Amino acid sequence: MRINIKYFGQIAEVTQKEEESLEFSGIFVSDLLNSLFSTYSELKNTSFKVAQNQELISNTTKVTGAEIALLPPFSGG
Repeated sequence: MRINIKYFGQIAEVTQKEEESLEFSGIFVSDLLNSLFSTYSELKNTSFKVAQNQELISNTTKVTGAEIALLPPFSGG
């Protein structure tokens, strides 16, 4: 399946991209992250959350949406 990944803040700085489209054959978010870590090794040392179709998800969530976002830490207020 083809998914669109958006990168924000320091994540975009690490990847040198704000977004990209990838062919993904895995099942879980953890599979996707492992693939991204092999491409962008600095991501392993970066703190971020993952959202799918604008909802925060865990690494054990199945990738079903067309849009994934990697979000840097943020604080509310």
